[in-house]
Amino acid sequence: MSAVDFRPAARLGAIGVSEILQIMQLASKLRHGGHEIIDLSAGEPDFDTPQPIKEAAAEAMRRGKTKYTLLDGLPELKDAIRTKFRRDNGLDYEAGEIIASAGAKQVLFNAMVASLDPGDEVIIPAPFWTTFRDIVGIARGVAVEVPCPADQDFLLRPEQLEAAITSRTRWLVLNSPSNPAGAMYSPSHYEALFDVLHRHPGIWVLTDDIYEHIVYDGAAFVTPVGVDPALRSRTLIVNGVSKAYAMTGWRIGYGCGPRKLIGSMLKVQSQATSCPCSISQWATIEALLGPQDILRERCAIFQQRRDRVVELLNRIDGIDCMTPRGAFYTYASCAGTIGSRTFDGQTIRTDTDFAAYLLRAANVAVVPGAPFGLSPFFRLSFTESPDVLEHACGRIADACARLRGVRAGT
Repeated sequence: MSAVDFRPAARLGAIGVSEILQIMQLASKLRHGGHEIIDLSAGEPDFDTPQPIKEAAAEAMRRGKTKYTLLDGLPELKDAIRTKFRRDNGLDYEAGEIIASAGAKQVLFNAMVASLDPGDEVIIPAPFWTTFRDIVGIARGVAVEVPCPADQDFLLRPEQLEAAITSRTRWLVLNSPSNPAGAMYSPSHYEALFDVLHRHPGIWVLTDDIYEHIVYDGAAFVTPVGVDPALRSRTLIVNGVSKAYAMTGWRIGYGCGPRKLIGSMLKVQSQATSCPCSISQWATIEALLGPQDILRERCAIFQQRRDRVVELLNRIDGIDCMTPRGAFYTYASCAGTIGSRTFDGQTIRTDTDFAAYLLRAANVAVVPGAPFGLSPFFRLSFTESPDVLEHACGRIADACARLRGVRAGT
């Protein structure tokens, strides 16, 4: 009798491995094959984890802090998270309103699996981090994508929110500063959206604040509950240490919200990963309670890189790049290259074609806009040294100059 072929779950039919991870893997494969690839696809700071944080982890290991912890995180970690919210956001959360997980992505996963029934809808402004849509799909929900183009600064407008709401709407996802566009909501922007939400009390808010400490030009970050405390009873704040503290591999994120929601998320986590890594939790305590000056120092460096990359991209015919207000990505339009032909006779029809062309012709890896829900754009991470970024932008300029039929000034 022949073996029966594996049959994946139906809910995975429209879901694949993250396009960003696929591009990173392809860039790595090409690099190992001898190509001089500049990979600007990853959302990962090039800085090292600060030494005091690493020393705190080493000390935890020396003290034997290598066992299981409480499912939702060490009491000491929860105290540190509470301190962070009081210090940075003027908010006071109790320990029972906090969950620590293996990265902010697991917090999102826990929340969607804990709250969505088949067919429940989640409003996601586009462009969006690709994981938002896919986690909703895994949880058997429906992602309602709302295009927010460049002429509205990639921000959701209240009339768009109102139009997207149905009787099945369960969540609104907000991400500020955003991945991939670096867009950031001001208090007035939030207030306009919240006027809509107050007319629909059954809709919850999930706010991804992971780029909280990477904001530019003197702008002040604000989380939605800080703008409208009345939303606290139906808001989940998602955050973590990956981006600001250069701790992507440590895998610690946290969520803060109403006790009943956190309790349901704990049920999901208990059957998925149990507690997050004990060593990483002790490192995170140091990150949150230790000196914070490094956050401002690194943010200033990112702003310098941002300014230079935006300048260089806007010099290239066929590319138009807005200045991001936060995070460490540019989300540049490549509309002016659509319809052009490459040196080897291929036509650039989509931003996916354009990104593939840059990898083939310039040895530069970027992420096309299609996975983020808004085209034709491409995301470039300015998380490399200035020399590398200069070199990469030069390669992109040379590759675009070799396209035939490029429209300038789009």
